[in-house]
Amino acid sequence: MKKRVAILISGRGSNMTALIEAAKADDYPAEITLVVSNRPDAPGLARARAAGIATTVVDHLPFGEDREAFERALDRELRAQRIDLVCLAGFMRLLTPWFVARWSGRMLNIHPSLLPEFKGLHTHRRALDAGAKRHGATVHFVVPEVDAGPIVAQDSVAVREGDTEETLAQRVLEVEHRIYPRALRAVAEGQASLAFSGDDRHSR
Repeated sequence: MKKRVAILISGRGSNMTALIEAAKADDYPAEITLVVSNRPDAPGLARARAAGIATTVVDHLPFGEDREAFERALDRELRAQRIDLVCLAGFMRLLTPWFVARWSGRMLNIHPSLLPEFKGLHTHRRALDAGAKRHGATVHFVVPEVDAGPIVAQDSVAVREGDTEETLAQRVLEVEHRIYPRALRAVAEGQASLAFSGDDRHSR
């Protein structure tokens, strides 16, 4: 039985598209059954619908500062669709410990750096400023501390002389599209779990 996966987005959903494409393979152990956005105008919603994926919007704005109330509404949608695993793909909301606990061991995030380096924002600029020789992306389990969960997959590219934030970001995005489907496969097949992450690191 394939795992039922929901992808949470706030924008264009390029990693969402990579996961949808990977899940088309007959031997892929997960199916993308739902895409949820907290923004009604997220371009990724149309892309998901074009791929035949059900979509829904849980707009955060009506909930004001009550983050947990928003997450309870989001949780209801996920459970109504019998979701097994959640993938964050450019979902621009900080999640509360309540929601993280509800989906502990079943929620993945992708971060554009070689964690534990450069947690948080502006990772490409910070990598360049630090003189990093390699930079990349990491898929990890979501835990209450931001960008701190066990690593499932990680890959890197060389930082080139003359790189800008934009050129480096584009090459790292290619890494993201490669490792996120690989990480989801590992979790769906039970090869990686919160208790034991596969720590599947490869440098190229």
